[in-house]
Formats: sequence, structure tokens, C-alpha cells
Amino acid sequence: MDLHLFIDGDQGTTGLDLQNRLRGSEFRICTLPDHLRKDRAARRDALNESDIAILCLPDAAARDAVAMVDNPAVRLIDASSAHRTSAGWVYGLPELEAGQAARIATAQRVTNPGCYPTAAVALLRPLTDAGLLPADYPLAIHAVSGYSGQGRAGAEVYEAGAGAHGLKVYGLALEHKHVPEIAAYAGLSAPPIFVPAYGSYRQGIVLTIGLHARLLGAGATGERIHDCLVERYRGADHVRVLPMAADAPTERDPKVCNGTNDMHLAVACNPRTGQVVLSAVLDNLGKGAAGAAVQNLRLMAAAGRTDGGLAAV
Repeated sequence: MDLHLFIDGDQGTTGLDLQNRLRGSEFRICTLPDHLRKDRAARRDALNESDIAILCLPDAAARDAVAMVDNPAVRLIDASSAHRTSAGWVYGLPELEAGQAARIATAQRVTNPGCYPTAAVALLRPLTDAGLLPADYPLAIHAVSGYSGQGRAGAEVYEAGAGAHGLKVYGLALEHKHVPEIAAYAGLSAPPIFVPAYGSYRQGIVLTIGLHARLLGAGATGERIHDCLVERYRGADHVRVLPMAADAPTERDPKVCNGTNDMHLAVACNPRTGQVVLSAVLDNLGKGAAGAAVQNLRLMAAAGRTDGGLAAV
């Protein structure tokens, strides 16, 4: 099966990385030349002539692209945040729960998760499902991303020296667009405080969540939380839960998963203080964006094949 893939927004950070990850693949990849990239008629034709279209666009442009699709056979992966909690869209985190990968495989509309929510949901959802974390726990989530998280324009400004910084905290209006997504898919009834930041390195995310054992579900300990995550992601191709042994890492490097579609989760605890810290590391351009899109694309493409599916990139 020779699937026709159209990338709308191919010159943005996610679009460029997506093309790199698909180079040499079996997909017929279509992009528009520079002079037609913003031509509405050309985009409409390209969208409706594709088997699968990936939208690597700002939210408003992604909504506009979806409205252009009138061919019912076209399947969409939206890498923007426009449809993350919209009815009729399947959340593109295959590891979310049992059966999610199968739902993605057969979906017409898949919404790629945000980079920060991928980390937060992966850490929290197993705990709320198991009753270890109350849905109304007063969570504070801290995360640092490489400056490429600002998008292509922001990264170019940084690299030109005009926007250089050591660490830039943002989102302090406490209305970050990722909060509803995190709450919805982590199984939370109360929105978390979310404090993101950009670091002085290009890509990679480290996200941390502090917990107090006294506020958790009955019998919740660091060890039990760790066991819960290990069991949840046993056999997952792209999620690894690091050990809690004495020789386990006591610090996290946000760049260790760069260039991959992998995510590393960890649990640290201090029984004396009754404190637990959950952490996740992933590539904001990988599992947090283009890598996740490729993972979802291959699930969707394989669902229509009878020859055993597509090889992983």
C-alpha cells in the first residue's frame, strides 16, 4: 500500500522534523512549494487528495484546514493544540490506556498530544486509575523545555542572540492552554498549577511533579507508585520507567531522549519526609511532537494493511 501523506505546515519546527523522521520511508510525502504554501485552493486540493494529512500549524490555521476537508476518506493527525479536548477526535497517546493504540489505528481524526501534557499524563494517569492519586489533589507541575519549544521563529531569534536567556519562566497568568488537556487525560477533577519554562539548550524536556504521601490514597508510597508505573508501561516500546534502586540516577538530564521517540519516567521518594517526586524526560520535538506524529501515523497506516504493517522508524 502506497499511502499519500500531505504535510500542511512543512516548514515549521514540527513539520521539518517530521520530514527528517520520514525520510526514506514508504510514504509518498507531499508538501507545497513556497509560492503555494498559503494558497487556500492549493491547500484544499492537497488536503483532499491525501490519504492521511498531518497538520503542523498554529491552532487557528489547523481549524481552518480541518474545515477544508470534504473528502470523507481523508484521515487527519493534528499536531496543534486546536482539537486536544474536542469531541470526535482521538487522543494520540498510544500508551494512555489499554486499547488506545487500537483506537488511534482506526480513527479518522487524531489529535497529537502536547509535549508537556505527554509527560504529565504519562506520570499521572496510571496513579489516578489505580486510586493512588486523588482526582482533586492540589498538583503543581514544573517543566523546562529547550528553546525550540518556542517554535521555529522563536528558536531563530534565540540563536541569533536577540532572545538569549538562561532560563525563562512563562505561563504565570496560570491560564496555559495545556492545563485543560492535562486535567482531562490525567483523570483530574481539579486543574493543576502548571509552571513551564524555556532553558538555554535547544531541545529536550524535564517535567517534575511533587507529591506529599499524606495527601495520597491509602497505602500510597513511592515504591507502590513506582510499581504502578512499571506495570502500566510493561512492554511499551517508547516509555521506560527507570529503577528506584540505590544506583538509580539522582538527577535528570532533559536531553537524554533527544533524537528519539522515547520517554523516561522516574520516581524519587524520601520516606522520612513523606515526599515523592515524579519526573519525566522526553524530546519536545520527538515524543512531544514529530516523533509522536510518526508513531500515530504508523498505527493508522498499519490498520489498513494486510502484510503485517509498517516497519518502525
